[in-house]
Amino acid sequence: MRHVLSLFVVLALAAAGLTVRAGDGKTVNPFNGTDLKGWKIRNEKNNKWVVGQAVLDQKNPKLLQLQKPGAGAEAKMEMVNDTKGGGSDIYTEQKFGDCRIEAELMIPQGSNSGIYVMGEYEVQVFDSFGKEKLGMGDMGALYSAAAPKINACKKPGEWQKFVIDFQAPRFEDGKRVSKAKFLKVVLNDQVIHANVEMNGPTPSCLTNKEAPTGPVMLQGDHGPVSFRNIRITPK
Repeated sequence: MRHVLSLFVVLALAAAGLTVRAGDGKTVNPFNGTDLKGWKIRNEKNNKWVVGQAVLDQKNPKLLQLQKPGAGAEAKMEMVNDTKGGGSDIYTEQKFGDCRIEAELMIPQGSNSGIYVMGEYEVQVFDSFGKEKLGMGDMGALYSAAAPKINACKKPGEWQKFVIDFQAPRFEDGKRVSKAKFLKVVLNDQVIHANVEMNGPTPSCLTNKEAPTGPVMLQGDHGPVSFRNIRITPK
């Protein structure tokens, strides 16, 4: 009975949007496939996030187009930032420390988004397909901190997958004693970062303050993007 009650408490805390403690090891699916419950909008006035299915707009490859959901396995919904400009960032109510983040995404030609771990450290999402020389603003870059080792970016309109193994910063008596670190970042099955320490938050982050835990934020104020199959596993 004690184990059952403990599990109930953990689930209740997660449902309430509180911190998921490191070591819980239970994978969280922050997007329920139906609505945006469990997420917060950074700027409600500019919000353009919807739940649906997106494809590359055949008339304008720089845009995504919402389509009628398919049937069966094809009916899985996505978090779509259906914007032609503007928009808002969106972040989880739950907070995480050490974790593994898995996410699939699709962007149109020239689009720009990002995955902010803890709301503060950005893994860049950008259409860098075919680019030979990569910088700190290209697909998979730790924005303004480290360029990806290789270009693993797919064509616009194709689904791509990130797997991010992250170690949160450590604090003692309110003082940071070790930096946040990206232990490994894999894009489309290719390692693009390993053991990269972050000196601090990256531009356009949520609070510009480091903490033991934080939400996962998806950038939506730069361009169209669609996310699906988001999984976060605390370590």
